[in-house]
Amino acid sequence: MKSSALLTDFYELTMSQGCFLQEKNPSVVFDMFYRSQPFNGGYAVFCGLHDLIDIIENFRFSAEDIAYLESTGIFKSSFLDFLSSFQFSGDIYAMNEGTVIFPGEPLIRVHSSLIEAQLIESILLNTINFQTLIATKMSHVYHASKYGKVLEFGLRRAQGVDGALSASRAAFIGGAFATSNTLAGKMFGIPVSGTMAHSWVMAFETELESFRVFANIYPDNCSLIIDTYDTLGSGIDNAIIVGKEMKAKGKSIGVRLDSGDLSYLSRKVRDRLNEAGLENTSIIVSNDLNEDIINLLVSDDAPIDVWGVGTHLVTGGNQSSMNGVYKLSAKMHSDGSFIPTLKVSNTLLKTTDPGIKQIYRFYDAQHNALADLITLDDEKVVSGKNYTFLHPFIETDRFVLHAGEYTDIEPLLTLKIKNGKRMIRNPGLKDIQKDVQEELKTLHKSYKRLINPHVYKVSLSPKLKSMKNSLIRKFKFSDDEE
Repeated sequence: MKSSALLTDFYELTMSQGCFLQEKNPSVVFDMFYRSQPFNGGYAVFCGLHDLIDIIENFRFSAEDIAYLESTGIFKSSFLDFLSSFQFSGDIYAMNEGTVIFPGEPLIRVHSSLIEAQLIESILLNTINFQTLIATKMSHVYHASKYGKVLEFGLRRAQGVDGALSASRAAFIGGAFATSNTLAGKMFGIPVSGTMAHSWVMAFETELESFRVFANIYPDNCSLIIDTYDTLGSGIDNAIIVGKEMKAKGKSIGVRLDSGDLSYLSRKVRDRLNEAGLENTSIIVSNDLNEDIINLLVSDDAPIDVWGVGTHLVTGGNQSSMNGVYKLSAKMHSDGSFIPTLKVSNTLLKTTDPGIKQIYRFYDAQHNALADLITLDDEKVVSGKNYTFLHPFIETDRFVLHAGEYTDIEPLLTLKIKNGKRMIRNPGLKDIQKDVQEELKTLHKSYKRLINPHVYKVSLSPKLKSMKNSLIRKFKFSDDEE
């Protein structure tokens, strides 16, 4: 399914046919960016790039796809012949997967023909928006847990099969230590883990029998759910009996709480376990957890070792989508030069930045991220100079970063696909997960607050801002001036 080029919005095909029939297929540049932070947070985590590269490399119209399009009665045979041999042949620049990102920054820059750029738009946005949303959600959960062990187990609540797989991938990149999704484990090399369901306990004559059988079958991976009947009565009593039996064999167990007041219950359970000499028994909690609940439990010093997070993680919780968009920023003139263009809107936030752009991240001597500067791609940004940062929308909002205030500058967009072919290796997810954690270390804690985080500065260079203002005047006021 992923390799079918029919995974696009229908209007992309009708527009592409219009371009084809009118022989209007210039070289163009498109930017993918997002407009506001998800979950009212201070940052997001760029995710989905390597899946996207694989999809684009294999983006084809099969004979069955062509037959379906022909059956609609909309498309000319000449255009269908064109589609039958379609293959993306452009270049793509992008940030590295796992980069910490902010609104307004081009995450991906596509250089191709207009038709190619249009046909990959929907799958690009679908892949990046969803995985970035889930990786960001997981990063917030992981931060709330004080970088504890978070198990992703949202398969049964995810948005369909592909949503579940993509969510497992993105959640691992964002900081999960394992997934309950077995297929995701096979496909992506993610560690798989799980405990037991209440039905296991209920299937036996007694709770104690169910615990003993499970422990005997899985002596090295035994976690017992203790709230099927009475958490602080039979549940913890029977878990302690089995825990002591396993301890005599040199093994340890875990206990899981899936209901009730998790702060109160975890304390009581921890006390009972410690009194029984089972200090190494871990406490696992679940029950519709999200980053806010976890943050409260951590702040309350609840003795919890593992967090099982499902529904609110793999669905995005109170934010079901990422507002990433894909906009034309430059098109080739007949003389071979690129003309910058932009979308002008009465809403300032929806007025785009024109031209072929690059983003530079400035760091101080401790490698803390200071600010990001969006420039035109042909601007030379080198160390040892003062740089003026201009607000994208507010004319009077600006600051200067002096040469002595920063030590490193990193360009964030690099070539990932050239002439339709992957130019970079596909790293393992553990490598990307590690990169995310290293990236987050560069952010001051004020940007990582769950409530009212500090706003990281993303600015325009004077050259880009001047171009933007000039084009806005041209497109908004040209008729009046005539």
